[in-house]
Amino acid sequence: MNKPTERALGGVADKPARTTRKGGELIAEFLVREKIPYVFGICGHGNIGLLDPLYEVRDKVRLVSPRHEQTAGHMADGYFRVKHRPVATLTSTGPGSANLIMALAVAQTDSSALLAISANVPTSQFNRGPFQELNRHHQADYPNVVRPVVKRSFQPTRVDMLPLFLRQALTTAISGRPGPVNLDVPFNLFQEEAAVELEAPAEGFGTRRSGASPEEVARTLDLLQAARRPAIFIGHGVTLSEAGKELTEFARKYRIPVISSPNGMGCLDMRDPLSLGFIGRNGAYPANQAGRHTDFVLAIGGRFDDRSASSWLPGYSWNFPAAKLVHVDVDHAEIGRNYVPDLGILADARTFLRQLLAEAPSRKIPAFNEWQAEITAWRADWEKYIRPNFEAHASPIRPERIVADCRAVLPDEAIISLDSGIHHNWFMQFWEARRPQTMLNTWGYSGMGFGPSSILGAKLAAPERPCVSICGDGGFTMVSHVLCTAVEYDIPAVWVVWNNFAWAAIRDLQYAYFDGREHGTAFYQGPERKPYNPDFAAWARAAGVEGITITKSQDFKGALEHAVKLGKPCLIDVHVDADIRPPGTGAWALPPIPHKEPIFGAKHVR
Repeated sequence: MNKPTERALGGVADKPARTTRKGGELIAEFLVREKIPYVFGICGHGNIGLLDPLYEVRDKVRLVSPRHEQTAGHMADGYFRVKHRPVATLTSTGPGSANLIMALAVAQTDSSALLAISANVPTSQFNRGPFQELNRHHQADYPNVVRPVVKRSFQPTRVDMLPLFLRQALTTAISGRPGPVNLDVPFNLFQEEAAVELEAPAEGFGTRRSGASPEEVARTLDLLQAARRPAIFIGHGVTLSEAGKELTEFARKYRIPVISSPNGMGCLDMRDPLSLGFIGRNGAYPANQAGRHTDFVLAIGGRFDDRSASSWLPGYSWNFPAAKLVHVDVDHAEIGRNYVPDLGILADARTFLRQLLAEAPSRKIPAFNEWQAEITAWRADWEKYIRPNFEAHASPIRPERIVADCRAVLPDEAIISLDSGIHHNWFMQFWEARRPQTMLNTWGYSGMGFGPSSILGAKLAAPERPCVSICGDGGFTMVSHVLCTAVEYDIPAVWVVWNNFAWAAIRDLQYAYFDGREHGTAFYQGPERKPYNPDFAAWARAAGVEGITITKSQDFKGALEHAVKLGKPCLIDVHVDADIRPPGTGAWALPPIPHKEPIFGAKHVR
């Protein structure tokens, strides 16, 4: 028997099936369909129209609300670097979205994808100067604020524009060289309706993998075959391409040493004798020596920025054009930006390495025995110079000891994040990454706050792995609210606060270039200039995080072991000797100030 209608029962007539949907519902459905598991965001009057649709899908898309938008961006950045899957951020009109700029700049320069959803004023109020509108040059002008730090900003002005812009935004973020993309949504679009459906799903990250031409592969192998002292230089492009297996096979098969930027570390296990570490002012001596003396460099997914090229001073880290250069990258803008290559190749790192592996067996590539002997000698000289400091105990603690104990305690799959500062210089020089995507650096833009914040996103991406932020006292203080987020959302990250009572990296520049005069770079209290910092461990305990203070090197290893096993958020405040500096093996220039010469080994190749 047919069920009676409401009209037959004396009620209202049957309501027609709903054919329209609100813009906020479309966005929430898009996040679910694209399997975006997290939105890191902060509420505001501009985005409340999206919060309710997110509530409806809360079992599939988790909203995590840190205490500052910068941290939301860094969390999304850290998540992508570990998982290679993008997540979203959500910010409100005006200041909330402005707070995201620095995190987007870090993600942009380090090629990290995220979907930054920002709210804006209603379209009906465009150019009337409502609350928090920027309208000096264009109505609702956040897209021009964000423009330099994203791959693209999309600003739909009607609900029926959302399906296209959502697909294009996510595709833009994860295709080619990945990066952050902004979707700026006027408030009314979250609530207004249209009879539209979402478009086809966006392609997954790493779907498009361009390769080199046969002629380019052949020419690369010609140059390798003619070389006597070859080297491979890798950057973040190798990590993003997940080409570690292919890189390792190629390097080992033909005994070619590998030099890495920090964002490429771990693609070749750094315990491997072929791994020479980082290059540049704070690079490892064998890496700089190899870079100076090589006659052929195969650069894959690296930018040759000033810190990995000794500010492009000839002979300090690299010796182009005396050495031949093949430069491979997915971004044509990076090929030839700093060094003109003998051969530039627009290609995905993994695809290109597979092409080399397929073609190289047909060639007679030399064994490079003499080159390997030179490198072995440089490595022995460097080890003899640095090793005693790694074994020394002292109070305050020597920086090398912290690096050594972190390496001893943390398993190979552990993830560390590093902020900008002197502690990062030590880890660039001496850390041995064993796996790809285990060392998260704020490299290109070098933004403070990245390390303590991104470790939260890293832990959500890899909950089963230890995640430790090694961060400076200055950088941690900027985003100390990360402790609140860890407690609220039960994220058992560990923070090791490198406490040297100073903006020490900049103070050391003052010491080096301005006759030892310090001004504005040390943390002092009162006219007696007593070194000052808050009690970070007590600060952590006040937030509900376990806090430990370490002043003697004998105590740090055990404290770190405890923190990693704890299964809860933990902070270790480590008092580090502020007067010990990483040994310079390359150079770094701040023109027009004369640069400093390396303090260990050969000065440079002329």
